Amino acid sequence: MINNTSLNKWTRLAKKQLDQQFKQRMMEGLNCSLFEATAVVNVVHEIYDTYLEASTEVKPGQMRLTIISAEAPPNKSLDQSQQVTAVLTMYDEQKDLQLKKEGGTVALRRHRIRRLCREAYQQGGLLTVEDLANRLLNCGERTISRDLKALREEGIVPPLRSTVKDMGRGVSHRELVVEHWLEGKEYSEIARETYHSIDAVQNYVSKFKRTVALTSEGFGAKDIAFILSISPDLVRSFQAMHQNLPATAHRQRELQSCVKKNFTQKLRELGTSP
Repeated sequence: MINNTSLNKWTRLAKKQLDQQFKQRMMEGLNCSLFEATAVVNVVHEIYDTYLEASTEVKPGQMRLTIISAEAPPNKSLDQSQQVTAVLTMYDEQKDLQLKKEGGTVALRRHRIRRLCREAYQQGGLLTVEDLANRLLNCGERTISRDLKALREEGIVPPLRSTVKDMGRGVSHRELVVEHWLEGKEYSEIARETYHSIDAVQNYVSKFKRTVALTSEGFGAKDIAFILSISPDLVRSFQAMHQNLPATAHRQRELQSCVKKNFTQKLRELGTSP
């Protein structure tokens, strides 16, 4: 019987010996201090260990891909952003063939978009439209954009870098957050379904409610946009949603309360009793 614990011990010892050799070469060849050499060794392990490990983690149909970290801020360029390595499923033998048989190539591709984005997000990364089109699915970016639009029309917003970090020009993900709120869903549920933080969901809903309140007072879209620091297009979108989308009874009461509160606050500022 092979003692796995003993094998692991010798593997760790061998690794430590290699680390020591690496540090020694760094200090002698590049005149690094022990602290600097140790830091370099740690970074090497962080980046390359996943590639040097046994390949049991990657199943047939999967691949490793380096992508932008979900922690990377939106104001940094891609080449300056932190990256992570994610294991992504390109082909699922149990599902993909049947999906293509039933729905064709388009249905399969849209399913893969959802799966790839979800897997990347669960491993701390975010894919981009360029990743999906050029690195994974071998199709045009316009094709991916059409697929994403079709998914959004079904109420599905895959967690892409542009949506999670609010970098896109469109407002569909914001609209979806508000739509879920009008349906009566709680912040935590909306955050989970749209891959946004609870704070981001609360922020969208707050701006929607304030848009409704300011609209009721006669403010125009440009004025509301200036007051709330959002785009006029988003203001008009919120206004249209308020006019056209149904809301549950308790959400209607919240909106009415917000309008009344805003009106009362305005009267106080003018020195008039409500």
